[in-house]
Amino acid sequence: MRMPTPDASVLARRAEIVNALRAIVPGEGVIAERDEMRVYETDALTAYRQLPMVVVLPNTTEQVSQVLKYCNEVGIKVVPRGAGTSLSGGALPLADGIILGLGKFNKIVDIDYANRTVTAQPGVTNLGITNAVAHEGFYYAPDPSSQIACTIGGNIAENSGGVHCLKYGLTTNNVLGIEMVLMNGDIIRLGGKHLDSDGYDLLGVMTGSEGLLGVVTEVTVRILRKPETLRALLIGFPSSESGGDCVAAIIAAGIIPGGMEMMDKPAIHAAEEFVHAGYPMDVEALLIVELDGPEAEVHHLIGEVEKIALTCGAVSIRISESEDERMVFWAGRKAAFPAVGRISPDYLCMDGTIPRKQLPLVLTRMAEMSVKHGLRVANVFHAGDGNLHPLILYDANKPGELQAAEDFGADILKLCVEVGGVLTGEHGVGVEKRDLMNHQFTEVDLNQQQRVKCAFDPEALLNPGKVFPQLHRCAELGRMHIHRGQLPFPDLPRF
Repeated sequence: MRMPTPDASVLARRAEIVNALRAIVPGEGVIAERDEMRVYETDALTAYRQLPMVVVLPNTTEQVSQVLKYCNEVGIKVVPRGAGTSLSGGALPLADGIILGLGKFNKIVDIDYANRTVTAQPGVTNLGITNAVAHEGFYYAPDPSSQIACTIGGNIAENSGGVHCLKYGLTTNNVLGIEMVLMNGDIIRLGGKHLDSDGYDLLGVMTGSEGLLGVVTEVTVRILRKPETLRALLIGFPSSESGGDCVAAIIAAGIIPGGMEMMDKPAIHAAEEFVHAGYPMDVEALLIVELDGPEAEVHHLIGEVEKIALTCGAVSIRISESEDERMVFWAGRKAAFPAVGRISPDYLCMDGTIPRKQLPLVLTRMAEMSVKHGLRVANVFHAGDGNLHPLILYDANKPGELQAAEDFGADILKLCVEVGGVLTGEHGVGVEKRDLMNHQFTEVDLNQQQRVKCAFDPEALLNPGKVFPQLHRCAELGRMHIHRGQLPFPDLPRF
């Protein structure tokens, strides 16, 4: 895995840089000791590690602005970091760059029930927003499995999804506004409590930008009323293919569940042994379908989903009879990732999205790939929107297994694109999928995306080495370079 070559001239000035940063963020705001920086050497894609040159932990927007302005002036790379739960290496440090940690930005700024919004600093956890408004019957819809730890700022960077995003949308559909700092230190606001903004959709550009365009320092999100009734169905199938057929049939019938998740047999067994949720152990695939809304509507839809499931060959159906039972159904799914860690020393959590109708084909092809690469795979995914999360099981202590796991993962992602899908649904590109981008995009496509990067970060100092297989200099993309306020050839007449 290639990363940008460290700049020796920057490393030679490390002591000077550390002192300058300590002047901006005094006290314990700068971490420069090697052992103390270990905690920042990786994110949740733990196969890759790299110590940063220095870690900076600001606690005000003004400090973030000053840090970025200084780094921009002296040419230092910056990697923004939230809770470090990224599964694509998005927060992987650079040897000649700083980690800009936003963990101290952990306060909720405003709760506005009349406008149904919460404004929070980026270090507030996803679940923290829901907990802050739950007593009034509200919640924040996007709910990644890591919601107890992942931060709202990181959710914006990766456009995170979750169980309930099928019906209520991803992060991009629930963020109304942000405050952000550009690489030159400028502080700007995009959007707000209003539902729509005029002009270019820069808020949409920032959501999912993976720390390449700016640093988010405040977020305004929409909150929703908790539905009157929520019921969940556990539906067991004799094969993953029949479960996939049921997913497509439910959506085709015009039913949009609050959430619709699927697990295959290895994931079912791992989750059940970890959580004891009462999952059926004799099925090959398990579908969790949650229906929400008025009681009469939910009661009707339960009957419709049961009919569809039986038509698709379901061998077991269990319906939650209480809120506690519904939560137990979801507890196993939410704990599936850590549960799989109990049956394998290591695993890669992949993330690709496909058209729903291709689910049976893709599951069959993945089983064939498992044999080809000699590695097991457990499948946990957001079935309703086609967002797959295959967990490739391997042992890093066995020579060649990490490479085999990476090759297996690359084959899965290429398959997603082949059947009309995309490389990532919510985990981002980072370094994990960076070198696969040309399988989905042409060179013209990638160059156009990089022009957006140039508009925000002309010197490519924000999170370099991520997303783009080869990051071109802005001048190479036809952008006119202005140095110290002077255009090239200032003596020539301009029209």
